[in-house]
Amino acid sequence: MSDDWESVSRRRMAHQGLTAPLGSVAQVPDAVRAMCGAHAQVQSAAEHSIARRLEGVTCADVQASLWERRELVRTYGPRGTVHLLPAADLHLWVGALTALDGGTSRQAVGVRLDEGQVDDVVAAVAAVLADDELTLTELDAAIGKTLGAWAVEETMPAFGTFWPRWRQAVTVAAHRGALCFGRPRGRAVTYTSPAAWLPGFQPAPAEVAVPWLVASYRAAYGPSEPRHLARWLATSESWARAAWAAASGGSEQGAPAAVDHDRQPAVPEVVLLPYFDAYVVAAQPREQLFPGRAAERALAGSQAGNFPVLLVRGVVAGVWHGKRSGARMDVRVEPLEPLAAGLDDALADEVARIGEIVQARAELTIGNITVGPHA
Repeated sequence: MSDDWESVSRRRMAHQGLTAPLGSVAQVPDAVRAMCGAHAQVQSAAEHSIARRLEGVTCADVQASLWERRELVRTYGPRGTVHLLPAADLHLWVGALTALDGGTSRQAVGVRLDEGQVDDVVAAVAAVLADDELTLTELDAAIGKTLGAWAVEETMPAFGTFWPRWRQAVTVAAHRGALCFGRPRGRAVTYTSPAAWLPGFQPAPAEVAVPWLVASYRAAYGPSEPRHLARWLATSESWARAAWAAASGGSEQGAPAAVDHDRQPAVPEVVLLPYFDAYVVAAQPREQLFPGRAAERALAGSQAGNFPVLLVRGVVAGVWHGKRSGARMDVRVEPLEPLAAGLDDALADEVARIGEIVQARAELTIGNITVGPHA
């Protein structure tokens, strides 16, 4: 990677709306598109990530974009993790994710589904969700009724208990376009069909979708390499190299178009990003984003995103934590080193923006954080 880190940071942060907002509430899907999807394992953090890239947008605005206007879809995206994706792009995401090299199942022999059983589960999921929204318990019952006892036998180890066997194919069902999240029913998660969410939905062919996804990744996180794409997607490097070359006209040397840095804002002095922000999770090489002590303090092993982070001039320079109590939110920031003179005001502005995003009165405290990494 020939570009110096400041140039790389400037390009990536400008593309993603972290140097200047990408628009207002009407551009919520555009912000998600610029991020290549918002990691939504922690839903409130995904809403925060999206709102941070827009002007005056709150978490409530992002929720309305998802559940009311259906401009976004909540589903299983890269790495099999929950993401918010632009509804208009879902056919491309599904077409690309279906084409991934998924590797070998981690389930033990006797528990894992064979290819035929996976196909049967996906077809059953598509059928029972075609015109309904079901909780996971309701979906268990419907799958058992459709496929029989083998599908719902509780043999799949999960969180100290056992889940019905069919659930190991949930991500596959989402990647094949048979399942996405429906509107929550109280505190219960529901699932539905993308076709119910988006009438006329059809996955795009892989020969269209895969180059689109590679190009989208390069635009957001280039300059980059096939091995970085492989890690981001949790696929094999051989698959990533082939996809990269296909999208580059046969070359593995694809890179984003040249950028006129004079027309881009400088890297912000200070940025506070929430859990699992896409910029942090996807950015490579990781040692440039998490230099020195930052790797020890702000990574969970080799995994990024488990801590909300403080960026100073484009690199991780600390962690932070927000704790809400009624209309007030305490934002505690732990810099790895004392902040340089003149950064206090920039940090105060970032905290004020967090308050706007979550619609609370945010108050800044500098101090150690004892909260551990999010799982």
